[in-house]
Amino acid sequence: ASPLLPFTTTPPQNHRRHHLLPPPSGPSSRPRATMSRRAVIVSTARTGLTKSFRSGFNNTHGAVMQGHAIKHAIEKAGISPGDVEDVIIGCGFPEGATGMNIARNAALWAGCPVTTSGTTINRFCSSGLQAVASAAHSVMVDGVDVAIGGGVESISMVSPVASKTTVTEEKLMSEFPALWMPMIETADIVSARYGISREAQDVYSVESQRRTAAAQEAGLFKDEIVPMKATMLVTDKETGETSHKTVLADRDECNRPGTTLEALAGMNPVRSKVDPSAFITAGNASQLSDGASACVVMSEAEASRRGLQPLGAFKGFAVAGCAPDEMGIGPVFAVPRLLARHGLKVDDIDLWELNEAFAVVPLYSMQQLGIDHAKTNVNGGSIAIGHPFGMTGSRMVGHALLEGKRRGAKSAVVTMCIGGGMGAAGLFEIF
Repeated sequence: ASPLLPFTTTPPQNHRRHHLLPPPSGPSSRPRATMSRRAVIVSTARTGLTKSFRSGFNNTHGAVMQGHAIKHAIEKAGISPGDVEDVIIGCGFPEGATGMNIARNAALWAGCPVTTSGTTINRFCSSGLQAVASAAHSVMVDGVDVAIGGGVESISMVSPVASKTTVTEEKLMSEFPALWMPMIETADIVSARYGISREAQDVYSVESQRRTAAAQEAGLFKDEIVPMKATMLVTDKETGETSHKTVLADRDECNRPGTTLEALAGMNPVRSKVDPSAFITAGNASQLSDGASACVVMSEAEASRRGLQPLGAFKGFAVAGCAPDEMGIGPVFAVPRLLARHGLKVDDIDLWELNEAFAVVPLYSMQQLGIDHAKTNVNGGSIAIGHPFGMTGSRMVGHALLEGKRRGAKSAVVTMCIGGGMGAAGLFEIF
């Protein structure tokens, strides 16, 4: 053993070193053309979303949530864990309980062999969509046959730590101070700057809650949610003592079915003490929540060879930048870029998943792009469902494909704003 390392680098005699394993065989080792390959999504699985800090996943490691989603996405696809070449996972804050390359750790937790690789990527709230796109790109460009794209966030376990360890940089803070601006403040800025009223935001939020409640009542999320047992940390408010409770997370628990416009109108803006004219309340913003999602991505030829029926195909992905203090308008720039590259117009798209980070985001985006609300977030969005930052994009992809199939839709766009001043959009064909 090296004196510089606290462990031996020589494996036990009965341990098969990776470089001594036989060369790979099967479809992953066959030469293949990559220029005309299409990437398809063959399965999707996710956890239910639980309220951050005070509910089911508040003491659950990110590898457990993400591993659960990966394991069941693999099972739904009807493939072996060893068939997966790479696992790409998005995470808004990839540190603490979602650090140490959470993608690789979650893959192993899910039962993938050590020969399955993994990488974690971060583009804040579009991390999950970015991961699905990156998995598709690996299939289309690099000849990968089977990959997984997904996302995870444990706001409960990571946010308290991350908020204390943020380090600013002098030059950037001088030129772009809004890079460190709280997202809720940027939403207030967009509301005021572009004239999106508090009433309009509250009306939109009531409708989001109504749509989600109706979808839950109809069982429209059951095809994507895989129930998961967890050990919840319970804190006694009076004594501060903690205990543990076993819970079953089998649904999204953030929805408030009885939400009324009158109730939302009576809520004080979160930033009312520093800005009396602020717009954003706990009722017209997305809910902090924990959860994970995974999508199995495969070459169309490989899916056909295996006799699998894909949910849909990945068609393209685009990003765009904007001023950091108005990050909420990012989709207004990303969507036109995406559609132009595919010769499409807004009216050509059958279904839209437009992340409800704050109600002002879909309101402004729909207004500027001419998107029909009847086609947008048809079963509600993050205001009612919840928003684990790095997970949401993957959840939206899976839901768009499943809901699109139910509706006979042929195309869907998944889009969202991104902290730091960006927008992302992904185009999908629905089978």
